[in-house]
Amino acid sequence: MADTALAPVVQHCAALDKRLVEAVRGIRVLATVTWPLAVEQCFLDDLHRGHESLPRFEYRAPDFSAQRAELAAIVEQADSAHPLGAFITRNAGSWQTAARMLEAVGTAGVTALSIELYGRPGDALPGSGQTNLDAAKYFLEIARELGDGEALPEADYCIPAAVLRDEVQAEVDTFFGNTKVRVEIDPELTAKAAAGATRIRLRGATCFSEYDRSQLLAHEAFVHTLTARNGRAQPVLKSLARTSPRATATQEGLAVFAELMSGSIDIARLQRISLRILAIDMALDGADFIEVYRWFRAQGQGVADSFHSTQRVFRGVPVTGGAAFTKDNVYLAGLLTVHTFFRWAFKRRRLNLLQHLFAGKLALDDAIALRPCFDDGSVAPPKFLPPWLQHSQGLAGKLAFSLFANRIRMGRIGEWD
Repeated sequence: MADTALAPVVQHCAALDKRLVEAVRGIRVLATVTWPLAVEQCFLDDLHRGHESLPRFEYRAPDFSAQRAELAAIVEQADSAHPLGAFITRNAGSWQTAARMLEAVGTAGVTALSIELYGRPGDALPGSGQTNLDAAKYFLEIARELGDGEALPEADYCIPAAVLRDEVQAEVDTFFGNTKVRVEIDPELTAKAAAGATRIRLRGATCFSEYDRSQLLAHEAFVHTLTARNGRAQPVLKSLARTSPRATATQEGLAVFAELMSGSIDIARLQRISLRILAIDMALDGADFIEVYRWFRAQGQGVADSFHSTQRVFRGVPVTGGAAFTKDNVYLAGLLTVHTFFRWAFKRRRLNLLQHLFAGKLALDDAIALRPCFDDGSVAPPKFLPPWLQHSQGLAGKLAFSLFANRIRMGRIGEWD
């Protein structure tokens, strides 16, 4: 859709969205809060000498006053009565919150703004009296039962990062086309993997399992990279190529849901994301880095994995307790919310909304609020869809089964005991 063919209101929104993209270009949440590899090495060296020392790292707080002023001006000039204008307003607001959070980096002030963006473990789940913390405890109990009270066993083989890189590169070349997406090894990466529109990074010196491989493809390549590439192809909302803070829960939930639908999730994966939620809760209640690290070790995680898991909780905040970076709260809450949304859309025969979710970096409410824009073409349908969503009949079968199975009350089944 050429700019000259756009209605004046859409042209105005396109111009505001372009300004938004420029304004947030330097607001990089994870890059600002993540510790360098040297912090981990120092901690591990102290452990080797028999000392558990709180990690030490001095943050460099950015000044985003100019960006915040521009975002405020964009909100002022957006017509929130129009779906495109309302979308820009919502996104600009969340970027303002993220900017304030990063300006407080290294202080406890990050916590409240982090909770505003990503929630906290005690938040209620949609349509339920249960909380995200309740869900985490439930999955951990299941994991303990399956492990007979012990930590779940690790895979008895290892896929080296270089081998996995080549395997994933072949898969993404087939899916997206050659030279479109590079798969690289990043020794500084905290997570096992991270993905953008043109690059998927794998953590170096890490042992990957077959489940890691399939989860990485479903989660990173066929959701995070896929939605970024679809967002880049949008005619008006170019900001859909980058995850706004308010869309993080949906995007991560969608990625974990993709693991579920593609059959690549395992109980160990649910255990890991559930442990992080309890760790956030511990930190908010006053536990310091060492206490949370020891707790991860007691749950059966290795030294390096326990450090990485604890680091994720304390990124950007003091390590002395009472503060937390709550982004890891979104994985389980996002999964359960996205699952509920998919069932809701299926029950109401609105499967087109599910495809809308992959048109870019959308939040769940955007898929509904932007329906008129999908209808008039100002938001384009997704060019790429995950393999499991391309087969709509298979997805419909899984959702239909899920809806009916939820009517069965396990408490009424006693004759099998």
